[in-house]
Amino acid sequence: MAKIQMTTPLVEMDGDEMTRILWKMIKEELLLPYIDLKTEYYDLGLEHRNETNDQVTVDSAEATKKYGVAVKCATITPNAARMTEYNLKEMWKSPNGTIRAMLDGTVFRAPIIVKGIEPCVRNWEKPITLARHAYGDVYKNTEIKVPGAGKAELVFTAADGTETRELIHNFTDAGIIQGIHNTDKSISSFAHACFQYALDTKQDLWFATKDTISKKYDHNFKDIFQEIYDADYDAKFKAAGIEYFYTLIDDAVARVMKAKGGFIWACKNYDGDVMSDMVSSAFGSLAMMTSVLVSPTGVYEYEAAHGTVQRHYYKHLKGEETSTNSVATIFAWTGALRKRGELDGNAGLVQFADRLDKATVKTIEDGKMTKDLALITSLKDVTVLNSENFIKAIRETFETL
Repeated sequence: MAKIQMTTPLVEMDGDEMTRILWKMIKEELLLPYIDLKTEYYDLGLEHRNETNDQVTVDSAEATKKYGVAVKCATITPNAARMTEYNLKEMWKSPNGTIRAMLDGTVFRAPIIVKGIEPCVRNWEKPITLARHAYGDVYKNTEIKVPGAGKAELVFTAADGTETRELIHNFTDAGIIQGIHNTDKSISSFAHACFQYALDTKQDLWFATKDTISKKYDHNFKDIFQEIYDADYDAKFKAAGIEYFYTLIDDAVARVMKAKGGFIWACKNYDGDVMSDMVSSAFGSLAMMTSVLVSPTGVYEYEAAHGTVQRHYYKHLKGEETSTNSVATIFAWTGALRKRGELDGNAGLVQFADRLDKATVKTIEDGKMTKDLALITSLKDVTVLNSENFIKAIRETFETL
């Protein structure tokens, strides 16, 4: 069979540790035999980021703007231990954070539903998609350790030199201060991305903050969402038969636990970070969670929602066998290939992505899976496969469809 041709490249962002090993396996077993794969390659492994002073991350984001679709492997966000381990020049920022900021994007995360992997929350019947604002808050914060007694103030100096001041706290002894910010432009982009994605997927949209306590910061999010919805989306939502509503974050958490799923839950940056992990774990496994960054200009970057699987990588380096779940990374590739096919009018590429998704799910439902899923499945007499053999089993299933 002739390989499927591509007309426009994907931006390919390689990553770190065990996911980098899986990345190579997926390409060799599941992609290159069937597709004349065209990518513009960027090595976002921590060593190369260090060599380039993180310029490679910036370059990959610029390339994503150019080509419109990217696929990204999981990457390390270094801490003090990683500084020593990799002999880093400095503690480089999160590549995801850099890319999100440059694309002004919103992250949409949704679980991959498979029979035999039942959610912990019994009434969840459909996926719950988390829409995470991808700018500001604690991810771009400024912090001060207060050594002792003194006055902390929030100060804004306007372009004309005038100052606005608000007292934060009169300290009588040591403490800490944190300053966070956001912009109306970024919040507006977040709102538009959420409303457009809800229309594209024909799902209800929930949005939640804590405006009763944060009467300016969180209330600004609430107001901007409502203004944009009223001006641009009210009629479109009604025509599509879907609903938008705002509620407090604590009320949203309570509602989510009793809901059946099948909706988008939009959250501020930190809320989305935490709640997406909660939702993915409750649906079965973080390795069964898709993630796509969508910019307001229609640029897409697909990745797995999980990290680099450090523990398995160290086992791999020792020559020990691993059973690492590659499903979310496979779905990152199929998501990107599908979107590339849709944008280019390449039906063969779209069909390939759909077929590979189906083969991946069917392999698990046929009882062939990695150890993490075997521990939670309701299926009987399952076969636990190592990292490489699971990917090969998916290829065997793919060939039969």
